[in-house]
Amino acid sequence: MPSPLIDRISIELGAQEPWPKDVKLFQPYEVEQILLPDNANCLAVQAFLKMCNLDFQVEPRANAEDMSPTGKVPFIKVGRFVTAELEGIVQFVNGKDISLTDKLDNEQKSDLRAYMSLIKNVIEVAELYYCWNDRETYNEVTSVRNGSVYPWPLNHIKNIEKKHQVVKKLKVLDWYHKTIEEVHQEVQSCCEALNVRLDNKPYFFAEGPTELDALVFGHLFTILTTPLTRKDLAKIVRRYPPLIDLVKRIEIDYFKKESEHF
Repeated sequence: MPSPLIDRISIELGAQEPWPKDVKLFQPYEVEQILLPDNANCLAVQAFLKMCNLDFQVEPRANAEDMSPTGKVPFIKVGRFVTAELEGIVQFVNGKDISLTDKLDNEQKSDLRAYMSLIKNVIEVAELYYCWNDRETYNEVTSVRNGSVYPWPLNHIKNIEKKHQVVKKLKVLDWYHKTIEEVHQEVQSCCEALNVRLDNKPYFFAEGPTELDALVFGHLFTILTTPLTRKDLAKIVRRYPPLIDLVKRIEIDYFKKESEHF
């Protein structure tokens, strides 16, 4: 895996070049393979790039996770440079003097980072819990989708490997032994905090959409539209109409469509 120094040098070198028209965004296959947390993060990056008015093409790959320099999706290929995950991609784009936060003051930027961290540490972890630690969801959805692009017995091997990785992470974060009710409470508290911060505004900051809005969109849209055996997460999100309105607004304004799932 590349060192942080190499990543930083790559970002700085890439910043010296204009944004090309043939940027590729790599992610798993959307219809048959991608899982809830990966789909959320891929949508968040797509929303961010669209908010920046930057061209890109989605390139689905069965082994996108293995291709990524960080082992996580999505990642983008910009000319000679490859950058993964929302944080790294935001940094890469900012290096080209393209920013959604340049009008925010230091306190606002600190708030933005705090709420993005909240989403990563609560919503995304809850999605991982649902996919890999809830037996019904794992058996009926996760194991089928995650292994769908591989032949037998590789599909079972891939599922075992991935489940081991996620369970290890959940244990480190002290989420593995949480009850499903405790997970729901964590998600509700997070949504409540986001709803208070949004305060019925079009976006989290009056200056316009930022990567925080993109990240919230990615996760909440995916929770609302992904067919799961349990509907509890979507029910929690629907308790907050301002968050639903934010998701609808971004879908219409930047993806030029409106889902029927709301």
